[in-house]
Amino acid sequence: MPSSALFPPTETSSRLDVADRLLTLLRDTTTEPRPDDQLEALTLAVAADLPVLLWGEPGIGKTAALTQLAEALDLPLTTVIASVHEPSDFSGLPVVGDDPAEQGVPMAPPDWAVRLVRAGRGLLFLDELSTAPPAVQAALLRLVLERRIGSLQLPPGVRIVAAANPRGSAADGWELSPPLANRFVHLLWTHDHDVVVRGLGGTWPRTTLPRLDAERLPAAVDHARRAVCGLLTTRPALVHRLPSSETRRGGAWPSPRSWDMTVRLLAFAYAASSSREVLSMLVRGAVGDGPGLELLACLDRMDLPDPEELLADPAAADLPERGDRRQATLEGVVAAVRKRPDKSRWDAAWALLARALETGPPDLVVVPATTLAALRQEDWEVPESIERLAGVVTLSRRADRSQERAAARTGDPVGAGR
Repeated sequence: MPSSALFPPTETSSRLDVADRLLTLLRDTTTEPRPDDQLEALTLAVAADLPVLLWGEPGIGKTAALTQLAEALDLPLTTVIASVHEPSDFSGLPVVGDDPAEQGVPMAPPDWAVRLVRAGRGLLFLDELSTAPPAVQAALLRLVLERRIGSLQLPPGVRIVAAANPRGSAADGWELSPPLANRFVHLLWTHDHDVVVRGLGGTWPRTTLPRLDAERLPAAVDHARRAVCGLLTTRPALVHRLPSSETRRGGAWPSPRSWDMTVRLLAFAYAASSSREVLSMLVRGAVGDGPGLELLACLDRMDLPDPEELLADPAAADLPERGDRRQATLEGVVAAVRKRPDKSRWDAAWALLARALETGPPDLVVVPATTLAALRQEDWEVPESIERLAGVVTLSRRADRSQERAAARTGDPVGAGR
């Protein structure tokens, strides 16, 4: 087809003007509010002034997310493709002055760094980090940690975010060096199918960024420090654990530096009342999956209600909704009674179990009720609330015995294959 058929000339416009109007229509999109845990985690890490590294396949929207974040935070975005630069672009080029013996030889920074300093603020995006050779990665160490490029110090208002593709999908990819990897909060970036489909249809998501509650700041710092210090006190081996494989060394792993980042991330997440999903992304992104999951379990225990407060007023007890946390709370109450057995405390624990039976799944009270019944002393009268609980325990035991008999008939051990 001739080009004149595609772009018919008119008296008032050139042929490309029609194409420009079509492009304008394609760019004419709307937005809708939609929560995004990934973007919230990224925002909190950036607000905490920690370098962030986004891991994701090519074309998945990492650059688009950074553009949206920069606009939302009103920060000028500066993009630097790390893989196409030389080490001297980050460490600085030597410039000989009039009297080098007296003044030395300063290291001149690149133009983009000078622009950031002049602006006093900005979002520095280091793209294609996994395709940067080891020499360039070494030169980036000082930039990421000390915010220095040559003899130039970046101002506090500059935040650093990098992006990388997994080695298998990166062109001439390299594993990140352990010193560089340990300076980042690693976030896995994935796409949401529904978001992509609606976006291509003309409606993209608009995410409300998290806000810090000024009244919660002191409590957030205290909570974060107690959580991390409590875990490392009982698990000293987690203070520093360099992974054995090269691939895992290029990701998140625990060190004093990354635990310090974790304290900061926890404080920001609590001050913003972030969800557990966001909290998990941040913690695991700083110290890795294993240590991160241990810390999350420690946080769950810290967030449980105080057993003594529950025993003091069972009628007003506010039990957790989530099943695992509710059962852990009830077991903690029974453990408190076992530690200091007393008739009034024993009765209060039964009242609490009865309340749990009224407000949640009955199977969660079976184990605590059985344990609490075994703590009864001969001169203790059985409270009325025990009758309903006794029925639940008996029914549970019958179900267990029925399962055992069924398993015996089939020759399959109870619980096998689960």
